[in-house]
Amino acid sequence: MDYLVRFAQTHETFRLPEIHACATLAGVDIEILSYYEFSPYCVVRAPNEEAMRTIAKRSILIRDVFELWGQGTNYEELHADVPQRSQHRWKDFEHSEFAFRLEYFGGKCNSSSTSKREILTSFTYTGFKGPVNLKNAEQQFFVMEEYIDDVEQSVLKVAPVEKPRKIFLGRKICDSCRDTVLKYDLKKRDYISTTSMDAELSLVTANMALAGPGKLFFDPFVGTGSFIVCASHFGALSMGADIDGRSFRGKEAAKLGVYENYKQYEMPSKFVDCFTSDLTNTPLRRPQFLDGIVCDPPYGIREGLRVLGNRHGKPAVNVIIDGVPAHLRPGYVPPKKPYGFEALQKDILNFAVRSLVTNGRLAMWMPTTNDEAVEFPVPMHEDLEVVSVSVQSFNNWSRRLITYRRLPEGEKSDVTLGRTKTDDQGHRADDLNLFRRTFMNRGHVLKAEKDNETTP
Repeated sequence: MDYLVRFAQTHETFRLPEIHACATLAGVDIEILSYYEFSPYCVVRAPNEEAMRTIAKRSILIRDVFELWGQGTNYEELHADVPQRSQHRWKDFEHSEFAFRLEYFGGKCNSSSTSKREILTSFTYTGFKGPVNLKNAEQQFFVMEEYIDDVEQSVLKVAPVEKPRKIFLGRKICDSCRDTVLKYDLKKRDYISTTSMDAELSLVTANMALAGPGKLFFDPFVGTGSFIVCASHFGALSMGADIDGRSFRGKEAAKLGVYENYKQYEMPSKFVDCFTSDLTNTPLRRPQFLDGIVCDPPYGIREGLRVLGNRHGKPAVNVIIDGVPAHLRPGYVPPKKPYGFEALQKDILNFAVRSLVTNGRLAMWMPTTNDEAVEFPVPMHEDLEVVSVSVQSFNNWSRRLITYRRLPEGEKSDVTLGRTKTDDQGHRADDLNLFRRTFMNRGHVLKAEKDNETTP
């Protein structure tokens, strides 16, 4: 059966990966029949209506789902397609309470064209005899006209059109769980910081990694816990680590921290723990025991990347203050040394290979530039399959959500297109981080261009 999915008009490159992830969680096979990133509509073939309900129940980027009763580039094509697709269903709703609605995307009804009432009454051949209820009908049928919206016009320089380029008729099946975004809105959360990932993308990340009941999830750069909170929303037990323990412990005087967020959302039983550690010095055991890893590693732009250790490789000195070892005193900050950006990515993938169960997933955010002259290949590992790469663009740079699957023993992925570059040599942050150098240089260029524009 074919179904019409209507997406929220945001995060276009995340839509298909998320719906496939939700289908994987539901244990159903789906086929994408048609999709266009500048359109919210996607035609999907699925086994049955219950499968689509299950997918929508988990999706953040889906708005609602319809049983597709017809489509066409004009009303003549639509009316020819409706009987072919859905005539066998008309008897099922012959006496149901129903309503027909007309909606538009990227445009509005042309006053000189057929009136709205005429459009809706043109479907009387379906033979429905039940009462009409425009407010709360048992069965809702939507006629959806799709035009070329402003974004497509500005990006692709496409001329606007007066007539719709696509028209759909669908019976509404269900809404998605998109309202969950409001529940976890950072503006309503008790404990956040300037680096907390927004609720929508945190929930999408948890979906990509297949968070669910009975699973154990981990964030090695936990910060204020945005990812593990959303993974636990979907039922996973979650824990985290961070090189700076103050980030997850929070404001002790105000008794705020990651655990308080779990209590705010009434799921403290889903919180395992957080501990101070960096990825290269993790105390976690080696066997494969994690079902999912979700993380947004530091990019090292502000102050460069760091790991625990001495900058010059000197042995640690056990300092005693008032008879107490310094590392046991409150407020102790361990020494750190510069760390390479390429080494960070490599260490994350190696950690995922050691720690993920077979078919477990790593959903990792990574930055990239919008400069075509500088290439940042997707990090790869022969024991990890790249499931999807989704991009969120900003003005001068972008970040990618890269999702990996831990391959079964004996299977290997093709890594020929992955990053092969080794670490730069050096002791400074710029020496060790190509993205930081590129980002900073781009900032200097833009500043120089702006200064030149303002110079008389």
